Amino acid sequence: MDFNDKIRELRESTGMSRKEFCEYFSIPYRTMTDWERDQRHAPDYVVRLLEYQIRTEGLRRGEG
Repeated sequence: MDFNDKIRELRESTGMSRKEFCEYFSIPYRTMTDWERDQRHAPDYVVRLLEYQIRTEGLRRGEG
């Protein structure tokens, strides 16, 4: 799975819009858009940290 697919999958798993996700995680909207459109690549550590925070905070849709 490509990083852009993983980032999109993580965001969609929370049920948040791109704007909500960016605001929650303090990620610039343009950066997130570029990651999802595969115009830039999110560093591996960022993907892992997002995944960890989503899991530990129970942000996945249907959890919590």
